[in-house]
Amino acid sequence: MKLDKETMKKLRELILFTIIILIALANYLLIFQAIRFVFGIIFPFLLGGAIAFVLNVPMSFFEELIFGNKYLKDKKVAKKLARPLSLILTIAVVIGVVVLVMFVVIPELGKTLLSLGMTIRTFIPEAQRFLEALFTDNPEIQAWLDNLNLDPERMINSGMTFLQNGAGNVLDSTVSAIGSIVSGVTTFVIAFVFACYILLQKEKLRVQVRKVMYAFLSEKRVEWCLEVSSLTARSFSNFLTGQCVEAMILGMMFFIAMTIFNMPYAMLVGVLIAFTALIPIFGAFIGCVIGAFLILMVDPLQALGFVIMFLVLQQIEGNLIYPKVVGSSVGLPSIWVLAAVTVGGSLMGVVGMLIFIPIVSVVYNLFRASVYKRLRKKHRDIRTAEREKAEGLENQ
Repeated sequence: MKLDKETMKKLRELILFTIIILIALANYLLIFQAIRFVFGIIFPFLLGGAIAFVLNVPMSFFEELIFGNKYLKDKKVAKKLARPLSLILTIAVVIGVVVLVMFVVIPELGKTLLSLGMTIRTFIPEAQRFLEALFTDNPEIQAWLDNLNLDPERMINSGMTFLQNGAGNVLDSTVSAIGSIVSGVTTFVIAFVFACYILLQKEKLRVQVRKVMYAFLSEKRVEWCLEVSSLTARSFSNFLTGQCVEAMILGMMFFIAMTIFNMPYAMLVGVLIAFTALIPIFGAFIGCVIGAFLILMVDPLQALGFVIMFLVLQQIEGNLIYPKVVGSSVGLPSIWVLAAVTVGGSLMGVVGMLIFIPIVSVVYNLFRASVYKRLRKKHRDIRTAEREKAEGLENQ
């Protein structure tokens, strides 16, 4: 059997690839350590890219809203100041929202914790009397409630002892935690500076990336990569915008409904549900549990009413608002939104819930485009075959 140069070259490449795979399998622990080390180095830059992507959505909005005026486009000074001023305005808005939420949530939480002791003292006897009145016809439960010794003072003292022990353990580990905090702050600062650089120079970076791709890849492959990248960026941006809008709508719905029914902690619960609703599908249930507990300490019947109200509003939000706002924004049917959230949460927790919807949206759109392309090709082939068959019959 005679082998030409091209075949020999492919055989050498195959043998070399096989040797590399065998070496990698024999030293997989070392390779994993190297990957972890490299990931630790590039993690601040990956985080910076994620921060830049999130901040780019409001920054582009402000840039188009304020500096997109046709009268400003002709001015060189406005063109130079548009990007940095939009970035500064975006950062100011984000910080302002965080500070506003802190001023709303933290004082309410402080008041709640201060009044929690007195609430527990009055709630437990009232709850016990309520249960006794409810189960007067059941002697077994009545006897169990009579023997049940719920001492509020003892429960509060036990809770204080637990918190003191926990505080002691926290103080013991403070020295080791300082290093982690400093490392985290340093990583965030590097990531934030890198994100600002990306946002200020995104057009230049886009041109550089395209040059590198065209230099090392074929034109057809570059066009496909750019198309997928554009679809991915569009899906993530639309998902982020839709998720924020949906969370604000849900928070306002709870605030208005709780105000109408004169329920306590309307502002606090509304803000908590708006923030937890940023986690798709299941996030609002976290706010429901916290809100129900807070209201339970004030009025058990209102807590029951809050749970019923939550279930009603959640049905409205899940069946009408969320599919329309988020599902339509990323071009994904509702059933696939639920599947993406479930799979993402099982694999990566909360982060998986957040990123799997746009990822599945990208895969769904690419697969749909491929299906329609194949169907059009088969339709053309069928029509061509039918036309050739008809022409053949005419020639006979």
